[in-house]
Amino acid sequence: MGDLEVVEICAGAGGQALGLEKAGFEHALAVELDTNACNTLRENRPSWKVAQGDVADPETWNPAAYEGVALLAGGVPCPPFTIAGKQLGATDERDLFAWAVELVNVVKPRALLLENVRGLSLPRFAGYRQHVLDRLAAFGYQASWQLLQASDFGVPQLRPRFVLVAMREADEAAHFAWPATVGHVTTVGESLEELMASDGWEGAGAWASKADRIAPTIVGGSKKHGGADLGPTRAKRAWAELGVDALGVADAPPKAGDTYKVGPKLTTEMVARIQGWSDDYQWTFTGRKTTRYRQIGNAFPPPVAAAVGGAIMRAFNLEGERAERRDVEHDPIYKALRSADEFITAERLGRLAGVTDTPELERRISMLSRDFEIEIEASGPVVAYRLGGFKAFLGQAEHTRHEQFHKHRTRIS
Repeated sequence: MGDLEVVEICAGAGGQALGLEKAGFEHALAVELDTNACNTLRENRPSWKVAQGDVADPETWNPAAYEGVALLAGGVPCPPFTIAGKQLGATDERDLFAWAVELVNVVKPRALLLENVRGLSLPRFAGYRQHVLDRLAAFGYQASWQLLQASDFGVPQLRPRFVLVAMREADEAAHFAWPATVGHVTTVGESLEELMASDGWEGAGAWASKADRIAPTIVGGSKKHGGADLGPTRAKRAWAELGVDALGVADAPPKAGDTYKVGPKLTTEMVARIQGWSDDYQWTFTGRKTTRYRQIGNAFPPPVAAAVGGAIMRAFNLEGERAERRDVEHDPIYKALRSADEFITAERLGRLAGVTDTPELERRISMLSRDFEIEIEASGPVVAYRLGGFKAFLGQAEHTRHEQFHKHRTRIS
C-alpha cells in the first residue's frame, strides 16, 4: 500500500472521499452497495477502483489485500443508532460499526476513521462504545470519539456527526488533535443566494436576507420511503422560517417573476451546497432527481471530512503539540462485568461501577442487555450478573445479518 492511501467502506456518493482527497489521501479502493452512488464515484474519479456490493461479502473485496493501508475510513449505516429510529444497535441487521472495528485487525491501517449519527453518543450506547474502545486497544490502537457539528466547519447546516479516530502508532496518536473550527458560521442565504438568482429571480436578495441561519439537517431518506423530501414535520417548519418550501425538491431554480407563499423549493444543486459541496468541493451527481437527492442527503459533508482527514495527516507528520492520552470510560458497568470471570452480585457491581442506586443499576443493565447477552443468577434476594456475548455482527458466517440483508436487499440504500 502507498504511504497515504485510503480504503473507504460504505463510501456513498463521495462526501467523505472528496474531503479525504482534499486532505491529501489517495483512494486505493472505495466500496459501496448502491448502484447510483457507485456511478457517481466513477463519474467523478474514473481512476479510482470502486467495488460495488455488500461490503461484508468476501466476494465484493478482499480486506487482507489492503493490509498496511494508511487509513481505513467509512460511514457505516446510521439506522441502528438514529434517534428517529428504534435504536436497535447491535441487533439491527444493518449495523456494521462493530464489524468495521474488527476489520482493523485484518487491514491493520495506520489510522481508522468512522463516522455516524449523534445517537451513537447517547447513554443508550455507552456499552457499545466501551466495547469498541476496548477492542481497538486490544488491537494496539489508541482511539477517541468526538461529536462534530458541520456548521463549525463552514457547512450551512445543523448536522452533528459522531466521529471515531484511532491511531496505531503511539507517537502519531499523541499528536492527534481534533480539528479547530473555522470561526465563521455560513448561513443558508449566503450559501444559496447566487443559485437562487441564477435564472433571473428578482427576490433572491430579499430571500437570502431572511435565510440568515443554518439549515436543519438534510435527510437523505431510503428506498423504503417516497421521493425527495427535506425531512419530518419539525424540519419542514424550520425550512419554512428560512423561506424554503420543504415539500419536495425543485427541478430548476426560481425564474423571473415567480412568487411564493412560503418560498421556493431547493434544487439538488442547492441541497448539495447546503451539504458542503461548493466551488472548493466540486462534484457531479448521476441519476434522476430522487436518487441524486438521496446520494447528497446521506453523505458526510466534504469540509468536515477534509478537516478530520487533515488532523489525521498532521498526526502522521507528528505536527503540533504532543498530548498524553487519557482513557475515557464510557460504561463502568460494562467494564466491571467484562473484567470478571464469574457472576458479580448487584451490590458488588454497583460498588465497582460507582452506581449505588439499585433502580439506576437495573436500568443500565437493561440498556446494556440490548447489545450484549447478560446472564442473571438469583439466589433469594441476591441477584448476580455475568457478561455474555456481543450480539453484533462481527463477520460470523452464521449470523442472522446475512438472511436479513438478502431479504431486504432491494430496500437498502
